[in-house]
Amino acid sequence: MKSGWVLPVYSMLMIFYLTIPVFLMILYGFNDLPGNTERQTPRFWGFTLHWFLNPFQDPQLTEAFWRSIKIAGGTVVFATPIGALLGLALGRYWFRARGSVNFVIFLAIAVPEIVLGSSLLTLFISWSQSAQLSATSPTLGWQTLLLSHVSFSIPFVAVTVRARVAGMDRSLEEAGQDLFATPVVTFFKVTLPLILPGIFAGALLAFVLSLDDFVISNFVFGSDKTFPIWVYGATKIGLPPTVNVIGTYLFLAGVVLALLTAVLQRRRV
Repeated sequence: MKSGWVLPVYSMLMIFYLTIPVFLMILYGFNDLPGNTERQTPRFWGFTLHWFLNPFQDPQLTEAFWRSIKIAGGTVVFATPIGALLGLALGRYWFRARGSVNFVIFLAIAVPEIVLGSSLLTLFISWSQSAQLSATSPTLGWQTLLLSHVSFSIPFVAVTVRARVAGMDRSLEEAGQDLFATPVVTFFKVTLPLILPGIFAGALLAFVLSLDDFVISNFVFGSDKTFPIWVYGATKIGLPPTVNVIGTYLFLAGVVLALLTAVLQRRRV
């Protein structure tokens, strides 16, 4: 009996299973709710573009969404260069603490988020209660959110860049030095362009992880709610259709960035 159809059918079923929540989210962004109803209902009443034309009509939702975007952007700004340099060092050089650093990075990725969130909360509380550091200690809010997101994003950036460095052809750098390029020129003209796709992929991963994070943010957000935390609170009284609209925009942006990352990863220098 021929079984060549089993894998394609199985793959299509899995793709359908994984994407059906996304398609439902997009569909209910067009739900034409009756009357003055502004909360999502299980019934689909009809198509409308009203929610897509006014996605930010809820001020609390808008504030939480843009706060998440700003924190994710700040996470990229700080986590990307630190993680990229760390990944470059781990992938290129040998030093005595290399094994320990690799273990710490693996531990930071593998540890449950609830453990990391509670640990960060304990750190910030201890910091704020310290007599010596009380004048400079951050209060729970956007500062602790940013510090937390940077801390758990750095290992992901480092691992991504390290993988890129491991597959890099060292002979290209040696050729640049044979042509009398200084180490600095070699780095910017040869090394950096080679690892740039990995850096971009790591930055994109850091942005998505920060924007999507709920567990760790729930420990340290204080009064500054992020988009996931606001959505979680809104589920108790019903989600507005604009949440589906914003989710649709984020999904489309993620698809575009993922395609761009794939193009950069395929680039050969």
